[in-house]
Amino acid sequence: MNNSEYNKAENAVNNVENSLQNATDKAKWKINELADKAKDYINEKRDNDQEASQEDWLDRVKANVSDAWEDIKDKADEAWEKTKDAAEDVKAEWNKKTN
Repeated sequence: MNNSEYNKAENAVNNVENSLQNATDKAKWKINELADKAKDYINEKRDNDQEASQEDWLDRVKANVSDAWEDIKDKADEAWEKTKDAAEDVKAEWNKKTN
């Protein structure tokens, strides 16, 4: 089997890895931003003459994490399929060369 087939599979894996990294980097609220988001939430409630509550705040965080998880899950599913397909292509090419 030639190096181009291995390179093709390696590139597919690298693309998948980059895709997953980008998905996690682009999560709506990163952990280090939560304190700022909490302050913004409290100020928003105060500006609207409403009471800020921990329960409401945690519901917002939970919804955001859920959305981020769905994005990451989609990318992980895509990564699985692309990597599996690339591995199957390499295996098929190897079988053709060795049979």
